[in-house]
Amino acid sequence: MRVASLLPSATETLFALGVEPVGVSHSCDHPPAARDLPTLTSTVVDHADRSAADIDEQMREVDGAVYDLDEARLADLEPDLLVTQATCDVCAVDASEVRAAAARLDPAPEVLACDPHSFDDALDDVERIGAAVGAEAAANDLREDLRERVAAVRERAERAVADAGRPRVAVLDWTDPPIRAGHWVRDMVELAGGDPAFQPDGPSEPVSWEDVCAHDPEALVVAPCGFDRDRAVDAVADLADRPGFADMGAVAADRAYAVDGNALFNRPSHRLVDSLEALFACLHPEHAATPPEERERIARVDAPTTSVRADGG
Repeated sequence: MRVASLLPSATETLFALGVEPVGVSHSCDHPPAARDLPTLTSTVVDHADRSAADIDEQMREVDGAVYDLDEARLADLEPDLLVTQATCDVCAVDASEVRAAAARLDPAPEVLACDPHSFDDALDDVERIGAAVGAEAAANDLREDLRERVAAVRERAERAVADAGRPRVAVLDWTDPPIRAGHWVRDMVELAGGDPAFQPDGPSEPVSWEDVCAHDPEALVVAPCGFDRDRAVDAVADLADRPGFADMGAVAADRAYAVDGNALFNRPSHRLVDSLEALFACLHPEHAATPPEERERIARVDAPTTSVRADGG
């Protein structure tokens, strides 16, 4: 089967199931082999080396579609299946546009639109994608492995909560303006032994900096959407200049982290379980097998100077 993926999380899952897409989106970068495949999308927003505030300003100024689909190249690739998403209209080509483009092709490919809104939804998409591409056995094996890993985190988290309680948590997936991470993140905070009250029960949403400070998180995780760890470090450095940052319990307790959001938290693929394990390490480092500062995708913010240890240690 010839599969085109317009969604980074789907591309990750397809590769994990042993299926290499014939074409991908411009954002598909994992595994590294995805970068060598034909690119089917582009964006008018310049993300490279831009600050969170600059990217937000560009998004607000866009008149029309944020993402473009190269229909001519798509037609040349002759896919049997297009995998896209319907969860976030600022993350990828709109699903209705993809369906319209598919209908114009001859023959028209099937369209699978992933629409996860919870942690379980995201992991269940492994089996949905597997069924769509004829890789049911590989999908079942991967899903079972994910269940076992989630159960292991849940067991450790129960012990950690019994020992120290649930810390107040704030997970941000943007910093300027601040946006608190929604969808599957609330579930993940609870599974990892944190208090999920700060995270919305629904899509990510803007939150005032004053409300972040008023929540006074005991663990702060900053995972800007689409940013790698080094760019997340820069985003946290901007937050550190804001009033009240140094007074947060998370900063004082050395539990404020800059995280590679591009690899962790942002994409609802099977790698959300990697994110869950990393989150547990951030919330309960004394119970984690690997301390958060030893994980390559996490940098810790030191107190009281609020300098960022970009080497991850």
